[in-house]
Amino acid sequence: MPAAMKIIHVVAAALVDGEGRVLLAQRPDGKSLAGLWEFPGGKLEPGESPEAALARELDEELGIAQPQLEPFTFVSFAYPDFHLVMLLYWCRAWAGVPVGRDGQALRWETPAAMAGLPMPPADLPLVAALQAAMA
Repeated sequence: MPAAMKIIHVVAAALVDGEGRVLLAQRPDGKSLAGLWEFPGGKLEPGESPEAALARELDEELGIAQPQLEPFTFVSFAYPDFHLVMLLYWCRAWAGVPVGRDGQALRWETPAAMAGLPMPPADLPLVAALQAAMA
């Protein structure tokens, strides 16, 4: 019987501005998939709700507070060494101005333009879902 694959649960946000663009963050050097563009967010801590985890991550990574989160979709993706389950939330309102607090680059893109960006494989089905939802 094969060994059980580690399952990692993460939460991410599709922060949408008034022009219908979505915020992406670039994975920093030294991390896996460095240089790729992704939705901001991170891992759930033990006992933490997805919404609390995402609010914490958005504060830590971007310096924004009071995100108004609405569940959107999810992806279940098998990487070679682990299985990723990522919950994606809409976020259309928040307090503050997003800045890369870990030195990561940020960019606002339309869902259509995201298709041309290098992104982690697990994010690609989420981009397709955003394109369909925001068409």
